[in-house]
Amino acid sequence: MNRTPLEHVLVTGAGGAIGSALARAMRAAWPHTRLALLDRDAALVAPLAAELGDATAHGADLRDVEALPAAVADITRDRALDGLVNCAGVMRVQHVSTWDWQDARDLLAIDLLAPLRLLDLVVPGMVAARRGLIVNVSSMAGKVPLKGCTYYGASKAGLAMASEIARADLAPHGVQVLTVYPGPVRSPLEQGARDQYGGGGLFGRFAPLGEPGELARRVLAAIEHDEPRVIYPRLYSVGWSATNLSSWFALSYGPPPVA
Repeated sequence: MNRTPLEHVLVTGAGGAIGSALARAMRAAWPHTRLALLDRDAALVAPLAAELGDATAHGADLRDVEALPAAVADITRDRALDGLVNCAGVMRVQHVSTWDWQDARDLLAIDLLAPLRLLDLVVPGMVAARRGLIVNVSSMAGKVPLKGCTYYGASKAGLAMASEIARADLAPHGVQVLTVYPGPVRSPLEQGARDQYGGGGLFGRFAPLGEPGELARRVLAAIEHDEPRVIYPRLYSVGWSATNLSSWFALSYGPPPVA
């Protein structure tokens, strides 16, 4: 558990519903921590940085994984990072036969390669300092297969597995790793996915929908108690404990993407 307050935390996707909720929750819990807020355009997070105080706004295109070392170097010019929150992500729901490969590659870069590259860039410093925190926001779609989510599910499954292993690898070095598995959480990303499912049918009408602020609260509580993962809304924990049954149900009765 990180008893010493964190000094400098990078939050990717900070302009989104979940990322901004996490940044606000971290500011409330850690009033003296500098927050580096990153999104595809710094202007998207500049108002949030001004609201939170002791926060910087940064822009980076996470599709360009090779540019991330320079972005991290800019963020850490005067203070190393001892916290990383990989929250940025995109979701597209469509039949696997209809994808353009460049679009698929871009999604994989944002949702999988960029988080792993950022982890690669910050972990050596955390291990040397014997302290640090990494929060990886995956998805229950990386645990339970959903129709139309070939590339999204693949990226989130990869990130989740890497995160769970990193927790075991880094715990002896004083670095805490938390993996977050959201189900549907109210956000533009969730609404976009719902639209791509044509409203989602019975799933869309009756599946529990979480709130970004509540997810952020649970993430901060999990950090405090050094829990390995957060699954929210709670109902979706059945996807963890009964994966085979959940997968059969989702693939048999889940809605297909709209044409």
